Amino acid sequence: MDPAATLTALRSFCAERLGAELAARCVDLARPGFSLTKAGAGEAAGHSRFGGRALLEPGTPWPTCGGLPLSLLAVLDTDALAPWLGDLLPAGTGLLNFFALDRDSPQCDPAAAELSLAFHSDDPQAGKVIAARSGQAVETQPPARSSVFAPVAWAASPGFAFPDTWDPVWDTLDLGPEADHMAQAMPGMHIEGLLTEWSQRPGAPDSEDIAFGRPGFPTGSSPVLPSGDDPNLYHHLLQLSGQDEWYLGGDGGWMHWSIPTEALRAGDFSRAVPTPDIW
Repeated sequence: MDPAATLTALRSFCAERLGAELAARCVDLARPGFSLTKAGAGEAAGHSRFGGRALLEPGTPWPTCGGLPLSLLAVLDTDALAPWLGDLLPAGTGLLNFFALDRDSPQCDPAAAELSLAFHSDDPQAGKVIAARSGQAVETQPPARSSVFAPVAWAASPGFAFPDTWDPVWDTLDLGPEADHMAQAMPGMHIEGLLTEWSQRPGAPDSEDIAFGRPGFPTGSSPVLPSGDDPNLYHHLLQLSGQDEWYLGGDGGWMHWSIPTEALRAGDFSRAVPTPDIW
């Protein structure tokens, strides 16, 4: 289904369980996103992949943290994802390269452990997102001391991601006058309790690696953002679950990158920050 048809089916699914008015408000919190899975022959979403070499425009400086080069973890090809994203980001954004300080994989530089004392996984300097126009980008040789992970091409299945149970955006949802104090105190849990057969909903993500949409926090946490920032003013870019080759973030090694929504719409990826899952 296309985005409009999927949203229509999703509203019907939710209306059967929540009533039309609450369902409409609830579905307004859903955001288009993509389940990322290992691609078979002909299934890759453009250049989207885990690992491999960065795809940068010539002359782009390699990002560093405390003098140590960051490591390329993933590439998203937004040209291939654009039909589901609408006007969320500027046309021609191209490729998004996701970098992070590798401090835990078997190949990480020994100096990274010491740096981690000064630069935690949620420090803005410990993760960068660099955009590159598709027609200008080239595979870029990583500098010494930067980890290189085996590339895994991604297929991208579109859908709509709802907020995680503890996402603060649930506090903005009007549950209606009939909701009791317990429901008002834990709106995410209240809605999830009403939405039976939730995993069968139209457009449900079916992987732990997700592009755009909304982040999941299996440890019961919530986004870790720069101090004082309102998480509802940010948009999710990428979620990576723990892999055998690396470990990032907090409990379970889950890693996310987010960006202020107004910066995303302007194409200013210098303002993207790592937002790991930390309990």
